[in-house]
Amino acid sequence: MPDRVRLTLRVDADGKAALGHGKIRLLEMLAETGSISAAGRAMGMSYRRTWLLVDSLNQLFKAPLVATRPGGGGGAFLTEEGETVVRLYREIEQEAAQASAQNLARIEQLLAPGQAECP
Repeated sequence: MPDRVRLTLRVDADGKAALGHGKIRLLEMLAETGSISAAGRAMGMSYRRTWLLVDSLNQLFKAPLVATRPGGGGGAFLTEEGETVVRLYREIEQEAAQASAQNLARIEQLLAPGQAECP
């Protein structure tokens, strides 16, 4: 059975949510599928929602994280900056999980059975 407690991270920029697990997973799916629409479908999102998220990520950084291939075949891919952002986020996530493992285990011990969600 997986642990009931896990750490999730959100990176804020200028007081607004910039990166979190969902956006990073979207970038990873895009890299895997080579397509904005396929990445969105894999995550259960509409093409419009997926495109808006990709566009917001591209606007947030100095250089785009996602680029598209022009032409009939189309497709999309992570830029070098996009690959770097995903890698850095995953490294931060891993470091934070390691640093907080004992405290998370203690929180898990304090949970009532089957009560992991708050109303």
